[in-house]
Amino acid sequence: MCHIAFHRNTNLIGAKSVPKTVLTDLAIKKFPAPNEGTQTYWDGVVKGLGLRLSQGGARTFIVLIGSGRRQSLGRYPTISLADARTEAKRILAEKTLGKVRPTHVAFDDAKDEFLAECGRKNKPRTVSDYARHLRRHYRFGRTSVGDIKPQELLRRLSKLNDTPSEKHHAFVVGRAFFRWCVQQHYIDRSPMESMRVPPSGTPRDRVLTEAELTIVLKTARELSHPFGPIAQLLILTGQRRGEVGALEWDWIDIANQTITIPSQATKNKRRHTFPYGRHVASLLDELPRAGKYLFPASREHVRGKPTNVFNGWPKCTEQLRERCGIDHFNLHDLRRTFSSTLAALGPPIHVTEKLLNHVSGTVSGVAGVYNRHSYMQEMREAIAIYDDYIENLLK
Repeated sequence: MCHIAFHRNTNLIGAKSVPKTVLTDLAIKKFPAPNEGTQTYWDGVVKGLGLRLSQGGARTFIVLIGSGRRQSLGRYPTISLADARTEAKRILAEKTLGKVRPTHVAFDDAKDEFLAECGRKNKPRTVSDYARHLRRHYRFGRTSVGDIKPQELLRRLSKLNDTPSEKHHAFVVGRAFFRWCVQQHYIDRSPMESMRVPPSGTPRDRVLTEAELTIVLKTARELSHPFGPIAQLLILTGQRRGEVGALEWDWIDIANQTITIPSQATKNKRRHTFPYGRHVASLLDELPRAGKYLFPASREHVRGKPTNVFNGWPKCTEQLRERCGIDHFNLHDLRRTFSSTLAALGPPIHVTEKLLNHVSGTVSGVAGVYNRHSYMQEMREAIAIYDDYIENLLK
């Protein structure tokens, strides 16, 4: 059995490859050194032979053994192109005969490199989503990316059958990652290559019944700060959870009983001012003031990420569900329930949309551009009706 010392590419971030080309002595001498990291030119004559250029100008022949392992053959011109091709053919032949056992590129190492490259060309939110899915659904640690089998991936994705949208997004991220691994020559083919894309699922239409809403509201009133008050505000205002969790005291006009969420904090990037009623006023009076945020983070970091505001959504939401004894509802269902309840109580739909800060509803497009009416009075009347409804639920 032949034992060969393998070179592992330690400069993962910044490593680049270019399409195959026929290497010649003239071309090798003219290849420009990369501005950072390394760049590899793959030979079009001997498959698996490459020339790696470093930032400092060093030119090194390498051969791709498999599963992401590249063996160094020596520097050019100490090793000639002809000798490099001969040696590469010999090593690759021994690999075919089973005399060479390549080591691996660990999944976590490839994942870090993948996310670093994504960070250079994608939006932070996209990179964050990629990182979340890879961390949560693809926990392979130090397993070689070349040893990850389709059967194992299917088994893990099947655990998400009850959440089709999550399963769809997890699949898309995993497929992008393994395709990238192929491009980096870490694997010969993606283990997800022949898998069918799972359906994204139908949009949720869950609206809590009056009895369910009563239970959730009363349970939220029993929960401590910060999640108890957050859940109550979601029910009482119909706002998005991220916007409620990030609320600042400066956004609240207590004298006029309004909350203004600045454009940089809203999902649609539009400044949103809405009134609140007596139940919210009472709740705000009871909240402790410990800085600029209504719900500051209990820790400076959550799952390794810096944060200033509450970010314990999954655990707290699950606890709320368990205490209520109501399955299959999430926090966004409270927003949908708020909207549906107002529709049943009588306020016009465009007033409800103003309260929800919807931009794709009845007052949108050209009408939205020219109609600058704030509907503040109409929103106050709607909130008053809703407050009466909540009062009846609590009796």
